[in-house]
Amino acid sequence: GILRQMKETFESNLSAAQKEELANQKAYEDLKAAKEAEIAAGQAQLDTKQQDLASTDQKLAQSKQDIEDTRNTLSAEEQFLLMLKEKCSMTDNEWAERQKTRQQEMEAVSKALEVISGDDAHDLFTKTFNPSLLQ
Repeated sequence: GILRQMKETFESNLSAAQKEELANQKAYEDLKAAKEAEIAAGQAQLDTKQQDLASTDQKLAQSKQDIEDTRNTLSAEEQFLLMLKEKCSMTDNEWAERQKTRQQEMEAVSKALEVISGDDAHDLFTKTFNPSLLQ
């Protein structure tokens, strides 16, 4: 009796413990697979973030270079604009001086024409003109 009853109790306890162990092992393997999937997803996300960071750093470096180039170009173009304004101002002054000179020349030519085409000049020409020189 008692030994048989103890044997049956031990066997049922052993069977229950083995079933519980299998269930616990299955739960552990499921948990391990879930955690490994989480780690793989985290690693993939980390890789993506590192690539994004590298891309962003490259864009930042390119943007800094672009802004430096743009500033240099702007500086050169501003210097060119100042030089051009100065040259245009000088050209405007030269043009005004030439216009003034042309106006004075036109006035002088008009006065000369008045003198040449005037009656006094005509009389003087006819007095000094000798018809015998034509032959």
